[in-house]
Amino acid sequence: MNNDDSQQNFALGFLVALIALVIMFVIGIAFWHKGLGAATVQAKPAVAVSAPAAPGGAVQVTEVTETVTVVIPDGASIRVVGGVVNFYFATGSADLAPGAAEALALVIKGVEGGRKAVVSGFHDATGDAAVNEELAKNRAQMVRDVLTGLGVPAEKIDLQKPAVTAGSGNNAEARRVEVKLVD
Repeated sequence: MNNDDSQQNFALGFLVALIALVIMFVIGIAFWHKGLGAATVQAKPAVAVSAPAAPGGAVQVTEVTETVTVVIPDGASIRVVGGVVNFYFATGSADLAPGAAEALALVIKGVEGGRKAVVSGFHDATGDAAVNEELAKNRAQMVRDVLTGLGVPAEKIDLQKPAVTAGSGNNAEARRVEVKLVD
């Protein structure tokens, strides 16, 4: 009879441990999904991302072989594809999405190599055109200010008003600032 009790105790303990493990797994999944609600990261090939600034103000640049897209729920996001950094903005806002400095690492590296950064602002087709153009200009100036804050000389940054300031794509894609490197 003592042997049967120990087997039952073992089976009961094993069952309780298994249930606890399943509960912890479900809680972990819930926290993981909740943490991704603020930012979604998708991997695609080829881009550079910077490390934090080194002592003395120098920016260290590290090569990474993936494109990072950060999507923030209010509409602000950053996408780096083919060497072009696109900053997307929420409606009526000039606030950059987190990660702006990291996304500009490729631009910083290009400027250090003797190239020039061209910053152009676009807007969507909704609302007053004059207000939208001013907002696109403010957004481009914000990106320029981040670049200069990261140590890029002002003479290496060219703010260019595009011939057509209304961006292409849907409204969320149209509200953007493009940063390209030119020789």
